[in-house]
Amino acid sequence: MKRIAVLASGNGSNLQALIDQLNVPNSPAEISLVVANVASAHALTRGREAGIPTFFVPHEGRGDRQNYEKLLIQLLQEYAIDFVCLAGFMRLLTHRFLDAYPLRVLNVHPALLPSFPGTHAPLQALKAGVKLSGCTIHLVNEGVDSGPILAQAAVPVLENDDVDSLSARIQNVEHQLYPQVVRLFAEGRLRTKDNLFFLDGWSP
Repeated sequence: MKRIAVLASGNGSNLQALIDQLNVPNSPAEISLVVANVASAHALTRGREAGIPTFFVPHEGRGDRQNYEKLLIQLLQEYAIDFVCLAGFMRLLTHRFLDAYPLRVLNVHPALLPSFPGTHAPLQALKAGVKLSGCTIHLVNEGVDSGPILAQAAVPVLENDDVDSLSARIQNVEHQLYPQVVRLFAEGRLRTKDNLFFLDGWSP
């Protein structure tokens, strides 16, 4: 069984979806560690209530990004983490962290990348007037939501949508897609061909 660390900064609804769907019998992976960099993050409560080792590791006062990441790496190694899932973790990772977990850091983003990277993606979609939005699961690199795409799911953008309604619709599919992708990833289904990455066994 693969051991996963989830890094979060906020509510942790995707963390909860991962816990609910992976920390079950016969799963190929389990959430074994939760780390948040914001003291008020509800993700901390979710992790503790699930009985998972859960830590608040603030980034303030830690020096530069790489010093902070050194602390994260030490903690993840202490818990023998195999790979990492970001769930609303609002910090860019540097090569120091990514080199420690090469091609083993996943993220979920509330847009159909490469459209609308960065923050406030549903708002970006509404302002652009697109008819489809959705979510993307991708491998993390040093860019802003620019890593190799593993899977996507689309949702319609309705005429009366606001940020809250569109965000809720996107979150619904995130909570289904992210655990599916993580399960396949844990089973060793990641493949590469012609510099592209894909998961055996996944189809939209």
